[in-house]
Amino acid sequence: MTLEKPGAPPAAIGTSAVPGKWKLAIQLLSRSSPVLSLLLLIVLLALIAPEFFSWSNFVNISRQSAAMGILAIGQTLVIILAGIDLSVGSIMAFSGCLIAVAATQWGVHPYAAVLLGILGGVAIGVLNGAVIAKARIQDFIATLGSMTTVAGLALLVSDGLPISGIPDRILRLGSGKIFGIPVEFIVFLIMAVLGWIILNMTTLGRNALAIGGNLEAAKVSGIRVDRTRIIVYGFSGLCAAVASIVMIGRLNSANALMGNGMELLSIAAVVLGGTSLAGGAGGIGGTIIGVFTMGVLSNGLDLLNISAFWQRVILGLVIIGVVTLDTWRRRRTSRAL
Repeated sequence: MTLEKPGAPPAAIGTSAVPGKWKLAIQLLSRSSPVLSLLLLIVLLALIAPEFFSWSNFVNISRQSAAMGILAIGQTLVIILAGIDLSVGSIMAFSGCLIAVAATQWGVHPYAAVLLGILGGVAIGVLNGAVIAKARIQDFIATLGSMTTVAGLALLVSDGLPISGIPDRILRLGSGKIFGIPVEFIVFLIMAVLGWIILNMTTLGRNALAIGGNLEAAKVSGIRVDRTRIIVYGFSGLCAAVASIVMIGRLNSANALMGNGMELLSIAAVVLGGTSLAGGAGGIGGTIIGVFTMGVLSNGLDLLNISAFWQRVILGLVIIGVVTLDTWRRRRTSRAL
């Protein structure tokens, strides 16, 4: 018979396995919650709205989700870096207006106009990163200022008016089909693969995870924090510019307001997919799940004929719920560890 040491708590014996079991359960719940949420939403909408579960509707969801999804890919790397980019909606609008004006009014070749818009988006993203890294301004404040400034630039470029008459070669990039699959969805998948490669197979991705996890440790390890921030924000600007091409195809035009609110939806999709707002944890796969969850929710509200006003209320509550879920998830994980 084994005797307890004097002063040892009676329950100390045989309980060492319990914390490990709870830790494993919490980790499994945290990892699977995005997928479970999406599946639950799909089942619920399939029961309420029979027309939801059809191929044509799933194609529609993929189209509705493409632009937001592309924004969310860039936003994922920024949030993993422990940052935030509130300017992506404005960058998308500016790049789209720049492409449209260049192709319709400046006489620029359509593909050259697309390249010009992409370069404009990347330049603004790099500038965001440089301001944050070199001026030591908080990400939230820097990108909030950039959001307002770039939105003004979009209005100046477009003269505050919708731009139509865009060449078909540009419109097909956001409205065509390949073997029955929408081109915009294919573009989203390409950007998702690119984001996954950067995050999981490059030094840039590893550095972003390290910086988001522990900034001081990353500096001590010799990671070039400023350069990493600039490149990551540049990639976010690239994603915003690519999203503008998709949105032009969907709208058959461009305007300075086409990115309104998209920054918040992209952030919600990223966090809903399991990426922590505190940084240092997350992935592209989870973001894809989060994007489709937001897309399915929006599509379901349309099918149920919910008023556009109420849809804004519901999406706002979803954003609040997503942030609350992230906070709860981080607290439970830290307690388990």
